[in-house]
Amino acid sequence: MVIPVLTLFALALLWALMAASAQIRCVDAARAGARAAARSEPAPQVREAALSAAPGGASVEVERAGQLWRVTVTAPTPGPGRLSVRLRAEAAAAAEDAPVPDAAAAAGAPNPAAEGGGR
Repeated sequence: MVIPVLTLFALALLWALMAASAQIRCVDAARAGARAAARSEPAPQVREAALSAAPGGASVEVERAGQLWRVTVTAPTPGPGRLSVRLRAEAAAAAEDAPVPDAAAAAGAPNPAAEGGGR
């Protein structure tokens, strides 16, 4: 009785480790795609960058929302059909062509150079 239970536990643990590994690969793939999109690379290259790091059977969605590029990677977990779960990871990166606000201006601090008080 103990051996079948231990075998089932070992298989469940193996499946959980494979699912965790696939989730980490989804996160890495989303980050790689977001970095590529932020560098203003063409959409096919962004998808290729994400898919090269993603687990098998993954899909990639790329969208721009204001100054951010968002990349979403979804993939099925490995294993039997009943245990299959859709994994999802999302990453965002600021577009390099977007203007970066001055840190002092963003904090509301006066800019002495703009007021003529700078040297």
